[in-house]
Amino acid sequence: MSPSEEEFRRVMGRFATGVTIVTTALDGEKHGMTANSVTSVSLEPMLVLVCVDKAADTHDILRRAGIFAVNILSADQAHLSEKFAKKEFENAHGLDEIPHHAAATGAPVIDGCLAYLDCRTLAEHHGGDHTIFIGEVLDAGQSAGEPLLLYNGRYGGFEPA
Repeated sequence: MSPSEEEFRRVMGRFATGVTIVTTALDGEKHGMTANSVTSVSLEPMLVLVCVDKAADTHDILRRAGIFAVNILSADQAHLSEKFAKKEFENAHGLDEIPHHAAATGAPVIDGCLAYLDCRTLAEHHGGDHTIFIGEVLDAGQSAGEPLLLYNGRYGGFEPA
């Protein structure tokens, strides 16, 4: 028998992940959303994927823009993850008050993130209630620091073994 949606969420919550904000820009507007369904796909060519809920505010903007940046958050950026995960007010996913700069594609890169991947959308695939965006990595960068991790619905840090 298939698990309930609630059970599926609880089980997947046991998979520790890094936390990212996927950002994009279109017609002068900059948008972002928290995402932990991000993974590398290929080294040749360099590809990553991000899964985006079709109901998310940023979904259609990302689809039309054709560019995105994956901002890998540092341990001190949980507040940004929270901001971009909620949509309690208009322009909740805007970057107006978040320090950032434009990557080569024009996608916003959040200042202070642990690392980023600047991507051009190469393909889109249907994935149930999500779209799987495949991005070709055109630029990347990293800085020193510790990652922000998510486990069982809570943020945490990394303790080296």
